[in-house]
This record gives sequence, structure tokens and C-alpha cells, in this order.
Amino acid sequence: MVQRLSTAPILLRGPGLPAMMSRKQPEAVTTMQTIGICRFSYPGDGGFQVEHASLKERMDYLYAPARMAERFATFETMMLPPLKAQTDGDFTFLIVIGNSLPRPYRDRLEAAVATLPQAVIKAYPPGPHRKVMQDAINSVRRFDGNACLQFRMDDDDAVACTFVERLRETALDVLPMAAKHRHIAIDFNQGFIARPSALGLEVAPTNTPYTTAGLALMFQPDLRLSVMNFAHMKVGQKMPTVTFAGEDMLIRGHNDHNDSRQKPGIKSPRLTRLDAVGKAHFKATYAIDEDAVAAAFAGLSCR
Repeated sequence: MVQRLSTAPILLRGPGLPAMMSRKQPEAVTTMQTIGICRFSYPGDGGFQVEHASLKERMDYLYAPARMAERFATFETMMLPPLKAQTDGDFTFLIVIGNSLPRPYRDRLEAAVATLPQAVIKAYPPGPHRKVMQDAINSVRRFDGNACLQFRMDDDDAVACTFVERLRETALDVLPMAAKHRHIAIDFNQGFIARPSALGLEVAPTNTPYTTAGLALMFQPDLRLSVMNFAHMKVGQKMPTVTFAGEDMLIRGHNDHNDSRQKPGIKSPRLTRLDAVGKAHFKATYAIDEDAVAAAFAGLSCR
């Protein structure tokens, strides 16, 4: 197993605090809507760290067969398993696609989430990235007088099976702050960077604050902004934040098609293969089967 980095958390919470699990939660928290959003190859205007000369060039890049095959491999074997295994199933998982997504990919996407009842697929034409994402999230918001929890994921990210449950517990802790601030960031910063391949998973531990998959925003009931209105690494400049460490809660995917990997000067982390203990940990924490990851990527190599 890879060695866990040492950390000095702002506020330490972990499995050694069972009292948090037994506290009775106010109805406002237990009914608080939780929304996750994933952009699945949506060809928007903005939202990419690497720009393209035209919309056609962007679509050609996004819908290239090799890229889409890899996107589905990570989506199906890394992102979906822990979402299907969440210990708290009361959440909405919004998947935003372009209305230009080729039909075979749309069919495969629908088949992949057929057993995830929380999934909602929304198709939009190309448009301003932040506005489209905000409109998409607000289209599934209840605006029921309760605060709203929102998180974002790329299609090669993952969260722990306890993520929604722990997020709701944390919302109870920060609820007294919610009346004083339009939005609050709740940051679970510990987990792994993971690179999938036909050999399985190579990983490195991470404790980077405001990593996409482990970050959620809590919005006041009537505020129509969304988690996609904020650059994740800059939320600490825009709102109060609370960071929790000491517990593996996220996986950040690392592969050749990561948008951020395309920029010059980006250094790759030092990754090591999962051993037997690591495989068991990933299975127990994230419901990710390394053999299934390896088989999916081996299939790509055979095409």
C-alpha cells in the first residue's frame, strides 16, 4: 500500500468519532437536497483549461473514439461504483451532455446509469459553460426553503461510499454558519490520485485542499448560484471554508485526456501500483474493483 502523507488538518474528523453518527439530525438537514454534477464531454464555451480554435474542433476532440472509449472506461469502473454504493442514497446525480453527443454514446451512457436511480441526464446545446451548468443544476433543485448541498465530479473521479452521508453530517455542524453566509465550502481533502490502465491502478496519496471530487458547497435556500460558478481552487477567496482530513474520501483521475494534463509545465505525480492491501482498501472505501478497471482498459488496448 502507498504511504499516506502526513497532514495537519484544519479540523480533524474521522471514523473514530462515532458520536457524530448517532446524533439526531434536524429535519432541515435530513431533507437538505444534495446534488452532484458531472459534465460528460459537454462542448461548452469555456470550462476548459485548454482552448480550441472552433466549436467543431472542440467537438472533434471530445467525441474522438479513443477518447470516448477511455471516458466510458473510467466512468463505468471508477465513478459509478461508489455512487451506486452510497450509504445515503438521498441525492441527485446530474449528468450534463451536449445535444450533439452521438447516439451510440448517448445509448451507452443511459445503459450505464440504468441502475443508478439518482441519475438525471440533461442535454444542452453549446453555450456559456457556467450559465449552462447553473441552469442545469437549478432545473433539478427543489427550492424548498432548505439549504442545498452541491458537489462536482469529472468522469474519471470518485468519492468514498460514505461521501453523501458524511457531507450531510458535516452540514449539521456548519448549519449555524449558513444563516450568516450565502455559501460555505465543505472540503474533504484526503484521498488518492489514480491512473487506470490495463495493469490496474497506479496511485499516490493526496491531501490537496479543494480537490474537485471532495469539495461541496452549501448554498442558502433561495440562492440560484451553483457549485459550477466557482473555480474549485479559489473557493477559499470567495467564502468561508471548512476542511476535513484524516479520512479517504476522494479519487482524482489522472490520464492522458485530463484537460489539465494538456497544459505545458504540468508535472505528473509519482504513482505506484496498488498492492493487495491497497486493492482491498479501494474496494471497501470506494467499491472500485481494480480487476474490473484493468479488464476495461485491456479491452481498449485490444480495439
